[in-house]
Amino acid sequence: MANTNGSFGLRPISKMGSAANSTGLSNYSMYEIANGNTDKLFHGEPVIPLSTGFIGAPGAAAGGTVGLLGVFQGCEYVASTTGKPTWSNYWPGSGADSNHPIKAYVNDDPMQLYVIATDASWTSKATARAAVFANANFSTAITGTDATGLSLGRLAISTIATTAALQMRIMGWLEDDANSDFSAAGIGAIVRLNNHFNSNNGAIAAGTPSTTGV
Repeated sequence: MANTNGSFGLRPISKMGSAANSTGLSNYSMYEIANGNTDKLFHGEPVIPLSTGFIGAPGAAAGGTVGLLGVFQGCEYVASTTGKPTWSNYWPGSGADSNHPIKAYVNDDPMQLYVIATDASWTSKATARAAVFANANFSTAITGTDATGLSLGRLAISTIATTAALQMRIMGWLEDDANSDFSAAGIGAIVRLNNHFNSNNGAIAAGTPSTTGV
């Protein structure tokens, strides 16, 4: 039976180790989006730190190769049309009053675990087991849909390898009866960000990426 998972990007579910799981969400006042940034940022999309002090999409600098800061969860800004505070699960790329900051919510804990849907068949449960502790890239990391505000990012099965520079490390999969067909796309892979900016060797755009995890 086909899996029911659609595309939703990275969804925080748990945390490595025994510390309390806060989903790694830092106070939104820590991070901002530049008012002139016309790149849309979608809920569940990875973001990077920029040398300007703002956050941006992975493709905004160095071809998306810099260390990832975390996962975007939404933003707050003053709407230019109404002058009222606006909360959104994604940044639409425009519509903010330039006299006020655009505050961003980011899951920034390098030990955070996420679930992300696979973009293709894993063939079998045995094949999926063999992929645990390997690495992978996003199939569509920096696009999304305005209708839901959600990222369309999925884990690209074809990229799975031991290469440390890949963006995610596979830690397992979500036990879910509605998404348990390993011969179809949509298995909920459990991953952590592999090249995290907050790891000891993380780097800012456009520097050398962190490629060995934490």
